Order: sequence, then structure tokens, then C-alpha cells
Amino acid sequence: MEMYEWVRLIIALAVAAVIILATFNQSLSKKKIFSTKMIAATGVLTAIEIVLQILGNFITIALGAILYGPICGAFLGFINGLTVVFAPSTLAIFMPINPLATILLCLLKSTLAGLIAGLVYLPFRKKNQFIGSIISSMLVPIVNTGLFAIGCLLFFRSFLESVAIGFPNIYAALFLAIIGWNFVFEFLINSILSPGLTRIVRVVEKKRRLS
Repeated sequence: MEMYEWVRLIIALAVAAVIILATFNQSLSKKKIFSTKMIAATGVLTAIEIVLQILGNFITIALGAILYGPICGAFLGFINGLTVVFAPSTLAIFMPINPLATILLCLLKSTLAGLIAGLVYLPFRKKNQFIGSIISSMLVPIVNTGLFAIGCLLFFRSFLESVAIGFPNIYAALFLAIIGWNFVFEFLINSILSPGLTRIVRVVEKKRRLS
């Protein structure tokens, strides 16, 4: 994709995020489960998530899950999955083997990562935001990569076998050649950014209490 196409995609998906949440919120009963601030923030986080996904990072999913709950985390994870579906490596390697499994795996792994991160943080929200933020932010790459590994073993064994040449078995090829440094990088980035993420959470929570 050219740069302007990425910009158009980012804007379109960010606007779509706001419209979808606003429509869903309006269709519910009189008691709205999403505040206007939450809907607007999700739109902004959606745009940031696309940019960071291009760079290979999941911190925005964790941030949305922690600040606005499991639904926001899952939504941002879903957007993340959409960008992965159209990534060059996905289209070149996985789509030709099993298109349906590729799409489902891309969408499911990051969506569940955001959902689980948000659910795990809930018990820590009032007691220990620091620990909760760190655990939730670390869980996103762990869940995402774990589901990716399971999906590869279930649906893309032929690809693993082709990569396994020179490795003891397909499991070694999966974890050393495919996941390897990519997971380490994502995990370390999320871990390093956790203190800053915690600071953001504390500021937002403080403003909520004062408002």
C-alpha cells in the first residue's frame, strides 16, 4: 500500500469505529453502556492501533482494554486483526493455504487478546492499578502469539513442514523461525511501556473521580 492509502484506511476505520459503537449504544436501552468520551477515545485509539500494528506493537490494545474495559480491548484487537489480514506476509503465505482459517485466526487471536486483557484488569482497577496494568499489557502479546501458534499447528502444518528444513521438528521451526524474535520484541516493548501505560491509567482514573 502507498502511504496515502494507509492514511485513508486509518481514517476510514477510525470513523467506522465511532459509528459502530455509537449505533450499538443508541440501539440499547435508555441506560447507555458507552459514554461519549469512551466512543471518541476508541476512535482515536483505533487510528493509533493501525499505525502501531504497521510498526508491530500491541500496546494500544492493552491501553484500551485497561482504560475502557474488555469490549474496547476486544474491538481494538479486532481492528488489529483486520490489518493483519491484509498484511503482505498474510496474503502471500497463509491465504493461499487456507483463506477461511487465515481470516478467522487473524481476527480471533487479537480480539481475544484484548478481551482477556480487559477482563484480567477488572479485579485490579480499584486495588492495584500498577500490577494490573503490567499484567494486562503483557497478556496481549502472550495470548495473541499463543493462539497464533495453535492456529499454525492446526491449519498450516504444510507451511511449518516447509520451514522445518534444518530444524529438529515443526515445533522448533514454529518457535525459533516464525515466532521467535517477533514475540520477544512485542513482549519487551509492552513490558517497557507498561510504566508509562500505568501513569496514563492513573491520570485518567483520577479525572474520572473528580468529574
